[in-house]
Amino acid sequence: MGLAAAWLASAATGALPGAVAAGAEASYPPPVQSDFLLKDFRFASGESLPELRIHYRTFGTPRADAHGVVHNAVIILHGTGGSGASLVRAEFAGELFAAGQPLDAAKYFIVLPDGIGHGNSSKPSDGLHARFPHYGYRDMVEAQYRLLTEGLHVSHARLVMGTSMGGMHTWLWGELHPEFMDALMPLASLPTQISGRNRAWRRVIIDAIRNDPAWQGGEYSSEPPSLRTALEMLWLVSSNPVLRQDEAPTLARADQALDAYVNDQMRSADANDLLYAVSASQDYDPGPALEKIEAPLIAVNSADDLINPPELKILEREIQRVPHGRAVVIPFSERTRGHGSHTVAVLWKRHLEDLLKAPER
Repeated sequence: MGLAAAWLASAATGALPGAVAAGAEASYPPPVQSDFLLKDFRFASGESLPELRIHYRTFGTPRADAHGVVHNAVIILHGTGGSGASLVRAEFAGELFAAGQPLDAAKYFIVLPDGIGHGNSSKPSDGLHARFPHYGYRDMVEAQYRLLTEGLHVSHARLVMGTSMGGMHTWLWGELHPEFMDALMPLASLPTQISGRNRAWRRVIIDAIRNDPAWQGGEYSSEPPSLRTALEMLWLVSSNPVLRQDEAPTLARADQALDAYVNDQMRSADANDLLYAVSASQDYDPGPALEKIEAPLIAVNSADDLINPPELKILEREIQRVPHGRAVVIPFSERTRGHGSHTVAVLWKRHLEDLLKAPER
């Protein structure tokens, strides 16, 4: 599943009432996977790569009008540490891409890119380690945009949506390319720069890795011990306290649950990749340009999200500056999964259905 799948999308265990059962993937076609190569890609930092690889998955077929403009494209962006693969799961794709569902793959051309530094796209662990260019969210959006326009020849999208980091990318898409899409749906995100507790847990991870002598400036031969600390922090913030208490009701059970998660993630996690991914949010600040968003937008958060807690009232305040924006906060229930609620589509897909009533622009 990848780091984000285990961290943010399925942080809690157990069956979800109302979710699509295992095997639901049979009701939508398998994705087609490919790579798009961007030559001499220049990052906002001034660094560059002679070749940047963006891996992606697609469902469905693009349909163009008489002028060659595709109108059925949907771009869905994943969370920190994950990839498009983390969205190809029953509780997300099964609820959205299957026949008769809001993003029926027989109707839409769905694109799931792996962000820079993630999945099978170019990343530090490919070999450059800490010499890999320091990328930010705006670099990631630029690569996504070029994948769509240059690689897939899509100049317009029916919908841009994303989960967590992908939700933050969605806000930036609306500002940087306001005419590109008909609608926007950021999930589990806030339209303001990273600050407060959200910045603090990221700093814990960044400092743990960078200050670990075993990190060796990124040139380690085996994963540094600080990676375990980083993964423990991810476990801490990913779910809600009620689910965590149910999962770990005693000291021994808590240790067992934490150890099991960390040991599982250590099989595929890489310290440099995680360090870069968590650091990439440094340039995220959509706040000053929210009025530039033209498309209808529905932002969805959950009341038990420890990363974007509703008591901050940031979403409710800032959404008033979005010309056609609306904010939804899903109440806490036995079905919510803290920050990971963003991948449990049954919780919020009716709002997606409402959003898709917006006319094409």
